Amino acid sequence: MKRLKVLFTVAITSVMLSFCSAQEKVPQNVQDAFVKKFPTAKSVKWDKENDTEWEAEFKMDKMEYSANFMSNGTWKETEHEIAEKDIPGAVKQSLASNFAGYKIKEMEVSETAEGMVYEFEVKKGEVEMEVAIDASGEVVMKKMMKESDEEDND
Repeated sequence: MKRLKVLFTVAITSVMLSFCSAQEKVPQNVQDAFVKKFPTAKSVKWDKENDTEWEAEFKMDKMEYSANFMSNGTWKETEHEIAEKDIPGAVKQSLASNFAGYKIKEMEVSETAEGMVYEFEVKKGEVEMEVAIDASGEVVMKKMMKESDEEDND
C-alpha cells in the first residue's frame, strides 16, 4: 500500500511539473506588441512555437487569426483563412493555369513585413503541395508536402 502511494505521488507530481513547464509565460514585450498590432482581438490563446517565437490564436472581426511574434516582440506573420469567393481574380487565374486538376484543401492569407500572399494546400492524386501566390498572380513558393506535414494539419 505504501508503495502504491509513492507511485501515485510520483505520477501526480510528474504530470503537474510537465503541465507547469508547458505553460510558459508569454514575455511582456510580446504581449505589448500583440495588443498594439491587434487592439480589438478577442479570445487570445498563446503557444510557444519554438525557442524564439510565440504564436497567438485569436478572433477579430468574426474571423479566426493566428499571429507570430519573435521573443523580442517583433511581429513576424499573421494568417487567416479565407473563402474561395475572396480570392482575387489574378490569383484564381494563376491557380487554374499553374495547378490545373489540383483540388484546393485549404486557403488562407498570410501577411508579413514583405507583403501579403495567398497560401494554398493543393492535392492531385497522391501529390500534395503548399503554394503561395502574390496578389498579382505570381507563384512565389511551391513546396511538396511530406506525410508529417499532412498529419500536422489534421
